[in-house]
Amino acid sequence: MLSVTGSIVAAALALLAPGAIPVTHDVAYAPGPRGKLDVYHPRHGQSGAPVAVFFYGGSWQSGDRGFYRFVGAELAARGIVTVIPDYRVYPQVRYPDFLRDNAAAVAFVKLHAAQWGANPAKLFLVGHSAGAFDAVMLGVDRRWLAEQGLDPEVDLAGVIGLAGPYDFLPLHDPKLKIIFGPEAQLRDTQPIAHVDGRAPPMLLLAGSADTTVDPGNTTRMAAAVRSRGGNVEARVYPGVGHVGLIIALLGPFRHRAAVLDAVVDFISRAPAPAP
Repeated sequence: MLSVTGSIVAAALALLAPGAIPVTHDVAYAPGPRGKLDVYHPRHGQSGAPVAVFFYGGSWQSGDRGFYRFVGAELAARGIVTVIPDYRVYPQVRYPDFLRDNAAAVAFVKLHAAQWGANPAKLFLVGHSAGAFDAVMLGVDRRWLAEQGLDPEVDLAGVIGLAGPYDFLPLHDPKLKIIFGPEAQLRDTQPIAHVDGRAPPMLLLAGSADTTVDPGNTTRMAAAVRSRGGNVEARVYPGVGHVGLIIALLGPFRHRAAVLDAVVDFISRAPAPAP
């Protein structure tokens, strides 16, 4: 749940992203100004590349795909076609509308991946903070992708969550109480409540010094997936904070945590879903 300060940091870090990465901007996947995405292409395009959809954070209240150019560029520099969509946030929408937006973006990417040189069978969801919630929820709660004619077990090769809130009740923030709705439905809004062991393989990363999202979200979620026989890897990096986890993707900060290596390795190892 990246703060305004974190978003400003993200914008500044965009300037440090690798250069010369081809980008297709402002591709419409849904109506309205928030229904657009950017596609980051590997420099040396080849057919069959994996494709990752990255969802940014912002407490479901803010965010801009342009701030995360560094994410798209770093992953594309390693041969991963990377798509970063915007999606609607509060007060325009509440739960679960942002999940529906992101599910629509995933369906769009699945449909168009081949024309970008990617293999639609190697489709990964990646998210940071509130975006990690979105990515993981789309992986464990089939309702949202099902509305788009997709099944996470069939259509996703893997899900990667960075510093995500997966089990964050009770709510204390007044705006989050509005976003997620009445007390009686709150348990259903938690990714951990939908674990059944059938979700795509997951990589869940967090930092031990995260004071924005308790890293216990990551360890509890991983334990729940394991207890149901699911496929999950989890790591908590000592001394790394909430924003520090995402900026560790960048060269000048990579010594803090091997986040980029972990993400790229996971994507390279994950088998495509069975047809």
